[in-house]
Amino acid sequence: MMQIDIHILPAIAREAGDAIMRIYNDPAKSGEVENKADDSPLTLADKASHEVIVAALAEHFPGIPIMSEEGRNIPFEERKNWHTYWCVDPLDGTKEFVKRNGEFTVNIALIRDRTPVMGVIYVPVTGITYYADQAGGAWKTDAAGNAARLQTSHADAGWTAVGSRSHGSPEEAAVLARYPVTNQVSVGSSIKFCFIAEGLAHIYFRQGPTMEWDTAAGQAILECSGGKMTTASGEPFLYNKESLLNGSFLCLCQ
Repeated sequence: MMQIDIHILPAIAREAGDAIMRIYNDPAKSGEVENKADDSPLTLADKASHEVIVAALAEHFPGIPIMSEEGRNIPFEERKNWHTYWCVDPLDGTKEFVKRNGEFTVNIALIRDRTPVMGVIYVPVTGITYYADQAGGAWKTDAAGNAARLQTSHADAGWTAVGSRSHGSPEEAAVLARYPVTNQVSVGSSIKFCFIAEGLAHIYFRQGPTMEWDTAAGQAILECSGGKMTTASGEPFLYNKESLLNGSFLCLCQ
């Protein structure tokens, strides 16, 4: 089995983030938005980040398949026997990119036996990187390179729920009512997983549709920091399904 150095991934994510920011800071390019078949937005930054990540992963880890949101649609028959592969969202939070609120990320995860075992989330606007693997735990590095270990907050009361900036549902309120939630915050993209991983929030429930690349890196970071992600019914949250569309899920600090 190929040994993978987790520290290579933040560098790849930052390079992709640099490509995103060059477009974000160019008014002539940042406003170019297409609509994909599912009516979700696609920008030049999505494409640029995808190209950087795929090229770098192929160079450093030849032979490991790559599933990217902006890559080709890989038939289940081709991928159903994948033991290990990369799951990539080159620009998670494209709506946040278009809104220019800074809450978008680069997500890269390694899936092994249908479970995320390694992940990196990079926030290009702030320069903050979250990364984790099962051997070394979860870490946060700021733009200056200062690193801090991530650990979820195991509070008995006074929980903070984190939710989507662009989505929400009545089902979410019903689930949160079962926990000692006294505060709610909203943030875009996979930053929600990171909020729980670093102890800023305690619970995140999502009813609306997501794809596997939206959640893989966040799940790796959350679970390596002491948290847990399951289906809404408490079953393990698995990847490389025949349909890449996720069902409802629940993220908890403990």
